[in-house]
Amino acid sequence: MTQVNQDRLVQHFIELVKIDSESGNEKAVAETLAEQLGELGFSVSKLAVPAELSNGFNLYAKLDGTLPGSILLSCHMDTVTPGNGIEPVIEDGIIRSKGDTILGGDDKSGIAAIIEAIRVIQAAGLPHQTIEIAFTVFEEGGLHGSKNFDMDKISAQQAIVLDSSGPIGTIITTAPGQQNLKVTIQGKPAHAGLAPEEGINALTVAADAISNMQLSRIDHETTANIGVVKGGQATNIVMPSLYLEGEARSLDDSKLQAQVDHMVATFKAAAAKHGAGIDIVSSRAYNAYRIDENDALITGIKAAFAANGIDAITKSTGGGSDANVFNGRGLKTVNLSTGMSKVHTTEEFIAIADMVAISQFLVTYLSR
Repeated sequence: MTQVNQDRLVQHFIELVKIDSESGNEKAVAETLAEQLGELGFSVSKLAVPAELSNGFNLYAKLDGTLPGSILLSCHMDTVTPGNGIEPVIEDGIIRSKGDTILGGDDKSGIAAIIEAIRVIQAAGLPHQTIEIAFTVFEEGGLHGSKNFDMDKISAQQAIVLDSSGPIGTIITTAPGQQNLKVTIQGKPAHAGLAPEEGINALTVAADAISNMQLSRIDHETTANIGVVKGGQATNIVMPSLYLEGEARSLDDSKLQAQVDHMVATFKAAAAKHGAGIDIVSSRAYNAYRIDENDALITGIKAAFAANGIDAITKSTGGGSDANVFNGRGLKTVNLSTGMSKVHTTEEFIAIADMVAISQFLVTYLSR
């Protein structure tokens, strides 16, 4: 078996995470990757996105193969905060940050694995299927890059996103849809000491609604949360208005709709009870997806893992990724683990052995 170059893989990963690329600031890393893909023989397209979204661009690249089939490989280029000035530390086969930032394995571990696999294939002169690349901006906090990706560029009928945690061999075949709620409760101000009874406290309305609302874990497929609350002017003023943001997620579209309907109805009932005004903006963040266990994309991925001695497993997740958006836009897509752990925290880490394993999987899958 043609082996991954571990030192080259690790060095490239460290190079990538040292490039600042918090969401909206992807230009430097996008330019670096465009140059690297060009050097590998890919035709590269820098795809514009709205200026308010990023100073960078989505990246599409294609390398024609000699084997049948075509696959799109995708990762996002941005990181969450704190993601500037990352200093990677290697200790006992583990890469982590120094401790005051995230590491950026989410999702640069996937990018490094893709580039390494292609380098291995080319150095060994292995035949491969046609490889398409989609590297996206601003995935964190809204999947914006994939939502703005020019899908007309893509010829493949199936895709692999490398953007999940868990053991190597984890295949995310089911992921939830998410609905966002932005709620403004309009009460009535009054002096809290002189005439509180003349006011309508927006916080009281919200508390009434939330106390009657099903939140957190609804069932094994559905969750809901109120995550943002803003309001108030002074302690001596009955709170005149309050702004809240919440979400609901479910693997089942009908359950998601039912939960959203319940949350909206509960807010409206509380507002009516207290005589307050209310404005609710409900918007779909992304749709759920579910890919059959026996789909050819899944069986092909499992076979490639098996050839490397890994017993792959399919599972569902509670989180969204670019895979949700690509599936919703008609491109069959699964999400694979790169082995990253404790993402979005300053304790984030990844095992070098896992990075090697997912890179080795890609070599096998692309050249079968």
